[in-house]
Amino acid sequence: MSVLPLVFTSGWASGINAYAVVLLFGVFGATGLTDEVPASLQRTDVLVAAAVLFLCEAVADKIPYVDSIWDSVHTVIRPIAGAVVGALLAGQNGSLPELAAGAVGGSTALLSHFVKAGTRMAVNTSPEPFSNIALSLAEDLGVAAIVTFAVFHPVAAAVIAAALLLAGLAIVVFLAQQIRRFWRRRSQRREEKRLRAPGARPRVHAPPDDGSDHF
Repeated sequence: MSVLPLVFTSGWASGINAYAVVLLFGVFGATGLTDEVPASLQRTDVLVAAAVLFLCEAVADKIPYVDSIWDSVHTVIRPIAGAVVGALLAGQNGSLPELAAGAVGGSTALLSHFVKAGTRMAVNTSPEPFSNIALSLAEDLGVAAIVTFAVFHPVAAAVIAAALLLAGLAIVVFLAQQIRRFWRRRSQRREEKRLRAPGARPRVHAPPDDGSDHF
């Protein structure tokens, strides 16, 4: 059976929480639940490092604005992790070239990372921290559930991951539009308030410079 569905799902999950993906695959392989996991992901040092980094992300991901900083740092890390995991899975299975698997895993991870980061930026506009905690827990549980499901039902899990990715992209686009409208209306209200103040004058914008010299 082709490893492509598993690569796609692992890429999607890596864009959300790469350390959880490495940890889960490593544990599943080490415990004998699946033969699809290469030995390099089952090494003790890899599992320990993934577990420590997962705990760090579990904390940072639930703190407003810290989560966005963490996401910025992982803009490169998550796609690379998705590509590496995809290539390793393909190398273990042999049904897909490792380069192609790496491209699929990395690009999918990049897209899901942008969905995660964009959603978090929108959520951070809310003053209360509970939405961050709830969203982070949902992401952690979702990644764990989908990756576990993918080990036993890779095609069905890939379909779910694709649907979640498309839905996430649509939500991010919608939220971006709403945020732009909010800031535009806020700017207009500030300008109207300024104009109503005594002695206020409309702001005059300088005409664009056409580059010509006047003598």
